[in-house]
Amino acid sequence: MHTEYTDYEVSQIYQRNVESIYRLCFIYLKNAADAEDAVQSVFLKLIKSGKVFTDGEHEKAWLIVTAKNYCKDLLKSWWKFRRVRMETLPEVSYWDDREEGGEILKQLLALPPKYKEVLYLYYFEGYSVKDIAEMLSRKESTVQTQWFNGRKRLRLSLKGGNHYAEFN
Repeated sequence: MHTEYTDYEVSQIYQRNVESIYRLCFIYLKNAADAEDAVQSVFLKLIKSGKVFTDGEHEKAWLIVTAKNYCKDLLKSWWKFRRVRMETLPEVSYWDDREEGGEILKQLLALPPKYKEVLYLYYFEGYSVKDIAEMLSRKESTVQTQWFNGRKRLRLSLKGGNHYAEFN
């Protein structure tokens, strides 16, 4: 089923989801400019698709999967490999501006992609292992292992600071 969205409906969907989609794109692309472009592309894809959602969770899951796929495609493209990488931190408004949040983000971004996407979806977006497995088209046991190993790696990288307890 497809529909044509009104400006108001697009605005509401955007407001509900923009921060989550931005954070996910930033985790993949590692710079604010590319993440912002990706967010625009994901929402344009939504408008063009006319996708109708059954509820808010369906809407959010569709946007997350679309963003993940868009970012992965962008990272595989020849254009990305021929650009100069500029490592920057995300806009403060999109992240917890407390010192602990910044350190956790920094350590999360340093993890391999298979761990950071699972940890992001679990801790920042509140998805269950089962939901993450469906979104990422992986077995639940694989996601569980990636969550466990990613959490262990994050804990080790944060050990010694006061951030350690947050992922116990």
